Formats: sequence, C-alpha cells, structure tokens
Amino acid sequence: MSKIKILCVFGTRPEAAKMAPVIQELNKEENRRHAETQVCVTAQHREMLDQVLDIFKIKPDYDLNIMKAGQTLSDITTNVLAGLGPVLEEARPDLVLVHGDTTTSFAAALTAFYNKIPCGHVEAGLRSFDKYQPFPEEINRKLTGVLADLHFSPTPQAKDNLLRENVDPSKIFVTGNTALDCFATTIYGGPGAGCGAGASGGAGRRLRAGASGEYRYHCEKLNSIDFTNTRVILMTAHRRENLGAPLVNICRAVRRLAARYKDTLFVYPVHFNRLVRDTARKELEGAARVVLTDPLDLCDMHNLMNKSFLVLTDSGGLQEEAPGLRKPVIVLRNVTERPEGLSAGTLKLAGTEESVVFETAARLLDDPAEYNRMASAKNPYGDGRASIRIAGVILRYFDIKETLPEEFC
Repeated sequence: MSKIKILCVFGTRPEAAKMAPVIQELNKEENRRHAETQVCVTAQHREMLDQVLDIFKIKPDYDLNIMKAGQTLSDITTNVLAGLGPVLEEARPDLVLVHGDTTTSFAAALTAFYNKIPCGHVEAGLRSFDKYQPFPEEINRKLTGVLADLHFSPTPQAKDNLLRENVDPSKIFVTGNTALDCFATTIYGGPGAGCGAGASGGAGRRLRAGASGEYRYHCEKLNSIDFTNTRVILMTAHRRENLGAPLVNICRAVRRLAARYKDTLFVYPVHFNRLVRDTARKELEGAARVVLTDPLDLCDMHNLMNKSFLVLTDSGGLQEEAPGLRKPVIVLRNVTERPEGLSAGTLKLAGTEESVVFETAARLLDDPAEYNRMASAKNPYGDGRASIRIAGVILRYFDIKETLPEEFC
C-alpha cells in the first residue's frame, strides 16, 4: 500500500505548539513507513509562529505568509481560502489536519471541504455556549467541527458536546490535549508533573542552563528573579473581549495584590496589540513587584510557568497547561470553554471585576490549604500521550492499523 499523505495546517503560535508534538509523532520512523506528513503554515501570526517552528525544528513545506498590519478576520479567512487551494491541488493530501479554534483552522477546514478532502480536527468539541465569548474562537471551533471528518476531543466532556450536536460517535476519539505533550520538549529538566520524559536539551540551543544548572531565560529580566524566596505569579491578559475597561480592572487588581503581598512578584508578558500594551503600561508600569515583558517564546513561557506559584490568565491554552505543572489557575473571563478544570478544581473563574479578581487571588495567597487543593487536583486535560493516540487513530482510519488506541479518560 502506498503511503497516505497528511497535510498539517496552522498559523498561530498556540496552534503550532499544540500541533508540533503531533507532527513529531507522525514523523517517527514506525509511522513514516505508512504516512508522509507535510506542513503548511498560514503565518496568521508571523514572528511568534516562527519561534515555535524553530524550537521543534519544523520546516514548513508551504508558507502562505498572509500576516499583514491591521488584518481583519475577513482578511485572514479570504487569504487562507485563496492561498490554501493551490497548495491542496499540488500536495494532494489524503487528510488535512487542523487545530482548535483559530480563523486559520476554520478556513483550512472549509478549503478541505471544497476540495472533498477529509479533515481531522485536533482539540475538537470545546464549547462555551456563548458565540461571542471567546470571540471569534467559539464559532470558529463549531464551524470547524461541522466540516471535520475526524474529531480528536481532549476530554470526555468535549466528546459529549459533539454527541449532543449529532456528530457520528465513530468519528470522535478522546485523546487528551497535545498541550501537555509539549512539555517533553520545552521544559528544562522535565515537567513538574511528570507529563513526558523531559528534555534537558531537546529543544537545542533554546534550552540553556546557567552556571547554577538552572534554566536560563532568553528574556533577561527573568534571570534575576529569586524563585526560591518569591511567589511568582504569571499573568497573561489580551483577549478581544477584555480590551478596555475589563483589562483596566484586571491591571488594577494586580497592582493592589502586588502592593499588599510583599513576597510576590507579578510577571506580565504583554501582547503586541497596541491597546493591550497601552493599558498595561498606563496601569502597571513602574508598580512595585510587577515586571512587564514582551511576549515570551514558548520555552521561556513554559519554564516560567513551571516555576510560578499560580497563574492569572484569559488564555485558553494556559488553562490546560498550568494544571499539568500543578499550578492553580485564576481565569480572567466570564465564561470558559474548558469547564473540566472548574469541576476538577484546577481552575477558578474570576471574571474581570477588580474586586473579584483581587479577592480570588488573595484567597489563594492567604490560604495554603485552598492553594494545595488546587495544586494537587488531577489535571483533566491530558497525560502527555495525546499525539500517540491521534497518530494511532489516523492510521486506523486509513486501515493501516487494526485497532484503535485506548482513549484518554
């Protein structure tokens, strides 16, 4: 039997980080005998995408390079549709593999449908049940799900969401989230929760040890932090729905927390979005025990998270990743499409009101028992083997393997 052809399409840093372990798995010798895997990047995000490609040593076969200043969602959608069509005609894949909820993923799934090529959807089935939160991700993910032929759900609850939408049960597979698979490459000395084997050098030149044998950050501001005697709190906030007053509220809560807790240090990698940067600088620049940095590369982010005390974020991916490192997460949103963490006790939903964000964080800083309950809760999002399951399902779908892998539960 000739090899099947798989084309992995992604365009942003989060997609790249979560697809990279899948590409690594498909490129293992035992899988390369049966499958030829190619990569097409849209470069919906350029610089941050390239950082991840460098870390995982992925060289795209096709690069649409669509990013431009001031691009709109319509621009991204139409440019992916226009650019990916000729790629599919040339590559002639048997399966297009997309990830998650980006505009790239939706447009790629639609292009695959137009060309009558099956589509596999990694991280399928997450739902907030509010089409404007997160925006546009909730609708991107739902539309991709309608177009997909294989659904790789990270959790049983995500699978249940798809079943309620009448997706064929035989096309849904619970795999865990590939975000946890990343740690085997990105965290120096191995991840804190034992997800993956660790890679003290697996990411090449990017995993650097200092004189003490500890990870050395590429962002020099982080190398002077005393992680032993300081409770470092990693903060990210940049979502569209949080721009304006919500982000101001979040920043003011953080400023109050930093002033009250003298043993804390808040590290805020600030998104390049001008509205985010203007608010962060106005509200937090110069504040005691608050460090503002540019966005961190993936290795710096994962290693910082691994050494942090807790995480404040409006990111979706960090809600999955931080529990894998036994870090409690305060979610800076009104709703989340990852409710498993709320049920498991790894997440607390704080919204964006200043007083609620302040009080939620203060409880964890004041109450060791509550903190330990969250830190020790089982991560419901994965076990570091999602990519192995995804590759196994694909090979079974094309009748290369006789059995399906055991699902994550």
